[in-house]
Amino acid sequence: MAKIPPGVGPKFPQVVVLVGATGDLSRRKLLPGLFHLASVGFIPDCRIIGVSLDEMSPDAFRSFVRAALDEMSTRKVKEEHWQTFAAKLDYVSIQAGAGALREAVLKAEESLGTENRRLHYLSVPPNAALSAIRMLGEAELVDRSRVVMEKPFGTDLESAVALNGKVHEVFAEEQVFRIDHFLGKEPAQNILAFRFANGLFEPIWNRNFIDHVQIDVPETLSLGNRAAFYEQTGAYRDMVVTHLFQILAFMAMEPPAALEPKSISEEKNKVFRSMVPIQPADVVRGQFTGYRELPGIDPESDTETFIALKCMIDNWRWAGVPFYLRTGKCLAEGQRIISIAFREPPKSMFPPDSGVGTQGPDHLTFDLADSSKMSLSFYGKRPGPGMKLDKLSLQFAMHDTGMVGDVLEAYERLILDAMRGDRTLFTTAEGIERLWEVSMPLLESPPRVRIYAPGSWGPNAIHQLIAPHAWRLPFERTWRDPNPVGS
Repeated sequence: MAKIPPGVGPKFPQVVVLVGATGDLSRRKLLPGLFHLASVGFIPDCRIIGVSLDEMSPDAFRSFVRAALDEMSTRKVKEEHWQTFAAKLDYVSIQAGAGALREAVLKAEESLGTENRRLHYLSVPPNAALSAIRMLGEAELVDRSRVVMEKPFGTDLESAVALNGKVHEVFAEEQVFRIDHFLGKEPAQNILAFRFANGLFEPIWNRNFIDHVQIDVPETLSLGNRAAFYEQTGAYRDMVVTHLFQILAFMAMEPPAALEPKSISEEKNKVFRSMVPIQPADVVRGQFTGYRELPGIDPESDTETFIALKCMIDNWRWAGVPFYLRTGKCLAEGQRIISIAFREPPKSMFPPDSGVGTQGPDHLTFDLADSSKMSLSFYGKRPGPGMKLDKLSLQFAMHDTGMVGDVLEAYERLILDAMRGDRTLFTTAEGIERLWEVSMPLLESPPRVRIYAPGSWGPNAIHQLIAPHAWRLPFERTWRDPNPVGS
């Protein structure tokens, strides 16, 4: 086993209370993630107590976990690692009550035999989060603990304020970790490294050099068994408030005083405080053909499965620079990109037929897929006589480094950070309430939904929204294959 660098993992052993342990997210991401963290030594020691509505024995839960690992783990499960991990597992049904949960936690802590900390992960629907919080309070499991909450964090300003108020009746704000798996991805964190570690780019990261920014997360997936949930939520609440605005904050924030959670959270919140309220005229809502025929959907539903919007940040760095955000279901491609368009030169000395300007401005592009990729496009001279220019690009991929195997999956990174008490990649109550505040003009007067065909890029109105610019997707060029044939 590789030696884990000091300071990477938590200082103390952990007792993890996983509420919703038999649910889909737990099966797909959380249990495989905890297994990997424990197996490679990121966690000094741990005990994991599964909690859910299902009545099952601890042995039955262990069988459930093993099946989840065999099906969902992206890494081979070694038998000796499984046997060690299985011994750390226990299970308590919610039906058994708070007393049984407390007893299981105290038993787990006793077995660790040393000072430890508690991590409560609420992998439950929003309407069950508060009952889980109350149960943890009744079980007297608040001390030495942190609680991880899944989105959405309310559905508007009033509900977010009420939810935070109820949570704070049991847990202090510094104990609450509102998770956004987008920020757990290596490429999202690489934005901070790229901006603040390189003297080449930070001086031009402002309105004087950047024309506009796009954050584009189209999805090819439909809704599956989430349709009924989605009907009450829609693309804006599901994706923009909880994911895309968080990425925007990393893009737009000022340099923090230190690379530590409090400073970074404060700079993100400054961005949110500077955001101009979202106006309905700057939004295109869409709904894919066939959505209203899905089970559990209102035949006259006005819920959007697609949204594109323009937002502005009214501060010194970004005044006048539009940020365009787009996401939706059943679209042409599944991508996660940030694209920064630089201002074009004020005057061209090149002949009209040179090709300059025909392919738009230079772009810096971040791919937010699990393995980092970046691309910087620019005009360069075509070899040969005359002055003909083509759009070229410099590209980097994590595959090029040979370190792609070291990448932690998003949930693994965020679980580890929560155990360490590192709030850098988590959302604060102040931040989420401000985002709902700037969203209220849109939520109170949403524009009508426009129908779009599955497999398209959304309603045609998106082109008027971004004019005179153009959406970067589909790309004018493709990412280079890191493993070309014959290499």
